Amino acid sequence: MLLSAGGPLAIAMLAVAGYAVAALPLAATGRVSALALLVGWLAHLAVLVLDIGGWGQPLPGARLGFAPVLSMTVWLVVAVHTVESRLVPLPTVRRWLALAGALAVLVAATFPGEPHEYASSLAPLHLALGVGSYGLFGAAVLHALMLDGAERRLRLRSNAPASPVGMPLLQLERLTFRFVEAGFAALTATLVLGAVSVTQWHWEHKVVFSLLAWFVFGGLLFGRHFRGWRGRRATRWLYAGTALLFLGYVGSRFVFEVLLNRAPT
Repeated sequence: MLLSAGGPLAIAMLAVAGYAVAALPLAATGRVSALALLVGWLAHLAVLVLDIGGWGQPLPGARLGFAPVLSMTVWLVVAVHTVESRLVPLPTVRRWLALAGALAVLVAATFPGEPHEYASSLAPLHLALGVGSYGLFGAAVLHALMLDGAERRLRLRSNAPASPVGMPLLQLERLTFRFVEAGFAALTATLVLGAVSVTQWHWEHKVVFSLLAWFVFGGLLFGRHFRGWRGRRATRWLYAGTALLFLGYVGSRFVFEVLLNRAPT
């Protein structure tokens, strides 16, 4: 366990505490909850810089693994929510994201990964784009879940508002696919950089699943722009592509690090 003592552990516990307060389902604590989420998010960032960046560690290189990458992804999704909540209050979403943030910090502290030296000068950019694509597709999934929930309310003809986040459905749908398009661009750049910077090509799990995800997202965008896909058909493609993408790195690393207890080959 990397965060075993000292400052990093205290910062991690501050992040967990902030997220825990933000997850409290108390309507009267709206401002407190928003402030607590911000505190947790900032402390989470500090943990990522100290932990994944390898500061103070005996070996150089970024600390990678399924948990650090998952933690970075959750942090990016919370960052998107933090910006959006300035425009549209999202108390229910905030509670779920706060819970996810607390769990991500704890899991990353339990499974800190291992330091890896960069194989080429393009490797840091490759890593940044890869994690960025995870975060963008994670944000797209979050908005797709809200979109599905809003459309379900409409089909049931309930008296509740059509959009649980106070955002028009068409705007929510456009925003969802903006994240998909940005994530697809980041994933494409990640795959291209990986192909350019690798010294010897291997058909590893992460390569196969990432390519499958790229084709699924490409098919989704094609269907969206040329076939007019909307609603549940489009979101199912999004969920499938995101699942494949997460299996590519997070899933395969989880199997190696936790289930098999050995470093990936």
